[in-house]
Amino acid sequence: MTIRGFEVVSRYQDAQVNLPKRATQQAAGYDFEASEDITLPSVLSNPFFRGLNIFSLGKLKNVSDNEDLQQLLKPVLVPTGIKAYMQEGEYLQLVSRSSGPIKKRIMMPNAVGIVDADYYNNDNNEGEIFFQFINFGIRDVHIKKGERIGQGIFLPYLLADSDANDDKTVRVGGFGSTN
Repeated sequence: MTIRGFEVVSRYQDAQVNLPKRATQQAAGYDFEASEDITLPSVLSNPFFRGLNIFSLGKLKNVSDNEDLQQLLKPVLVPTGIKAYMQEGEYLQLVSRSSGPIKKRIMMPNAVGIVDADYYNNDNNEGEIFFQFINFGIRDVHIKKGERIGQGIFLPYLLADSDANDDKTVRVGGFGSTN
């Protein structure tokens, strides 16, 4: 009986992507690796910060609408090529590696990512897990395929008394589909 674990998504089956694993006997988190080379632009060129600068200085003349501003404020998604399966009542919490901000000046803008059990094998992206990053450094950060980028921790969650009375939808999409 499978309870929880990781699988490689089909588009990376032949790409030598490693399943997440714990580095030490007492580690809580499973280390995730990047499934491909990717560059995180520095604070000086990152569209996120250009968007904040435009917004904070009131220089919206080159931004035609709210959608343009939203595009500017997007962090970089780093693919892992991994999907996670788990039991009902559990989720996978994605967190930054402690060395990310200190050594590379990269941070997850959402602080903690949440992968729900029904994200697994969704129709949109098969449940592939991505880490969001913003590079606060002054130099671009180049992440190599196979480099550890974050950690995943399986956790249980509790429900409110009235939860059973609420109507729930069925997940039909991938990343960010429950907005």
